[in-house]
Amino acid sequence: MIIREHYIKQVRDFYKSDLIKIITGIRRCGKSVILEQIMNEIRQKTDNIIFLNFEDKLTTENIKNYKELIKYIQTNRGKSKVYIFLDEIQELDGWQLACKTLRLHNASIFITGSNSKLLSGEFTKELSGRYVAFKIRPFVYQELLEYSKELKKKISISDYLIWGGFPGRIEQPNESAQRRYLSDLYNTIVLNDLIRRYKIRKESLFTSLVNYVLRSNSRIFSAKSIYNYIRNEHIACSINTIMKYLNYLEEAYIIEHLKQYSTKVKRELSFYEKIYDEDVALNSLHCQNNRYDMTHNLENIVYNELLYRNYELTLFNNNGKEIDFLAEKSGKKYYIQVAYSIAEEKTYEREFSAFNNLSQIDKKIIITNDDIDYSTSNVMHLQLKDFLLNDDFQ
Repeated sequence: MIIREHYIKQVRDFYKSDLIKIITGIRRCGKSVILEQIMNEIRQKTDNIIFLNFEDKLTTENIKNYKELIKYIQTNRGKSKVYIFLDEIQELDGWQLACKTLRLHNASIFITGSNSKLLSGEFTKELSGRYVAFKIRPFVYQELLEYSKELKKKISISDYLIWGGFPGRIEQPNESAQRRYLSDLYNTIVLNDLIRRYKIRKESLFTSLVNYVLRSNSRIFSAKSIYNYIRNEHIACSINTIMKYLNYLEEAYIIEHLKQYSTKVKRELSFYEKIYDEDVALNSLHCQNNRYDMTHNLENIVYNELLYRNYELTLFNNNGKEIDFLAEKSGKKYYIQVAYSIAEEKTYEREFSAFNNLSQIDKKIIITNDDIDYSTSNVMHLQLKDFLLNDDFQ
């Protein structure tokens, strides 16, 4: 497995800190591997390390609560600073109390979890000022290329647009096996992490909603539109139920919302958001007859790449014309449009006109899968392959 230095370097500064290091992200995005890579670095200086995987019941069958966890660690640690690694800690009730206690006794604690409730108000209140959080994502394209090279495989951009960046999927021997791997992962997340954890009784309603939402990535989010779709499927529901189910999807890192930018605080609070899948494979799994949604997946890919590069993103409304992203970093603003192709004149006019009357100071960029350069004096056109293979907009 490749060394994911992009993430490890963020954690490295806190190796000796008594702050609790919380590493989160969707299942199978590589959290456990990063945890192992961190352990390997620390193991070069000390062997006073304790690792527990709370999905491995053989290892943790005698640790049922936080008191038993504290007892186990205190019994098995050395006298010097101990480095504690707790994988999928959300499986243990009261984990935050254990971490809160252990950090006071010469311990550096690293925990992972695939549920954002690790960072919810009820838990962070207990850990207030005592933790630092890091979110891990599936591979971006450059990571995918690096790992595929290690495996002596080739991964095209089209493959990435369809099947995304879950590391485990490219370890599979063929597309059929990849689909099976991703389907099993999806079922684990939906059935084990959501339906069972939250004791969802209306499974058909929940499944119908999830399928619809994951197929609707890179689109304006509306609880009312989802409600109308579900009702058309002849399934009784309420908007409150839909909102609750959407929150579950966010808690499992399956989807994210992108809010609209506004200089007016009240406008920012208005319910006008886009929805993105954590990985485009979650869209493709729900497509039939190989009719993959390359257009919206391309925008979703750009979204994921920009977040990986630490841009702050909002949806921008330019006098009624939507600009996909206002990306901000280091005091610079970039207005970014994304389209699969702008070869047709109508599409070209629509995408470029969205930049009309914007400040000449801020850079305007359009990203497409076209091979021809459509740059103008005011707008930079980037081919998708160039965007994916470079770290900035130069």
